[in-house]
Amino acid sequence: MPSRVLRFFAYQFIVMLFCLGFCISALAQTPLVPRSSFYVGLGGSYNSMDFGTQDVFAKGTSQIFNNGTLVSTGVAAGPGTVDLPTESHFAPAVQGGYFRHFANSPWLWGARFSYSYLNTSSTVDNVTVPQVGTFTEVATNATTPFIGVATVRSFQTRLQHQLGLIPFIGHSFEKGFVYLGVGPTGSRTQTNIKSLIGFADLNGTPSDVSGAPQNFSGSGWVVGGAGTVGGTYFIDHSWFLNVAYTYAWTKNQTFNYFSSFTNTQNPNETFAGTLTGSSSGKVSAQGVTLTINVTF
Repeated sequence: MPSRVLRFFAYQFIVMLFCLGFCISALAQTPLVPRSSFYVGLGGSYNSMDFGTQDVFAKGTSQIFNNGTLVSTGVAAGPGTVDLPTESHFAPAVQGGYFRHFANSPWLWGARFSYSYLNTSSTVDNVTVPQVGTFTEVATNATTPFIGVATVRSFQTRLQHQLGLIPFIGHSFEKGFVYLGVGPTGSRTQTNIKSLIGFADLNGTPSDVSGAPQNFSGSGWVVGGAGTVGGTYFIDHSWFLNVAYTYAWTKNQTFNYFSSFTNTQNPNETFAGTLTGSSSGKVSAQGVTLTINVTF
């Protein structure tokens, strides 16, 4: 009787060992990558931003008063360009997304939403915009051509925020997957023009027509696109690292500016008028992002 009981327990122990070994083996071969999952992540990126060439246009109108009487009017305008240097910067980044395998295939599809606080600017000092114009004497209606220039102490463009929604397709392995995708972006940019003065060469020497330096600023969101390629490494079934290279670009964005001025040259002579203009350009950015992510 005891030997029969002993054999029974021995048989049960062998069965348990076999089952345990089978389970361990199955677990070791089970991929860490879920078949489908939502995820969120936090990390940072290193980015290189090309601010390119900004096209600018400046126009000034003026009226000249002598002892309160209008004696002449003038107008001058002209285009110019500003070549902004490329800038590099580290930035925090967050992302969230979803992926799902096709049936029993290692291929998968998904979409990733990302946000980066880039907040990087590019600046050029001492910018000049050549202008050509005419002034007309009120009394005689005679028109005389002249040349001029709008000077800017500092021209700056800033890329502040960037959002991306990137559908992707990929291929999974035991501990991760690789993917590539393309999709739309939204970027917020800002242009600051500091200390602009309009000069006119009326009598062979430059004359400050607009008076005190004026500042202009424009900001707004602009759409664009991005392409990305990346890979993940799953630490366990819930946590994974993601590294991705992304190239993003914006459409051309235009800001318009306007102000008025009054410039008293002496007790008897006053210039009054308007300053209008615009700046337009696009920005591209490429960067490498590393995030730690959790699935749910």
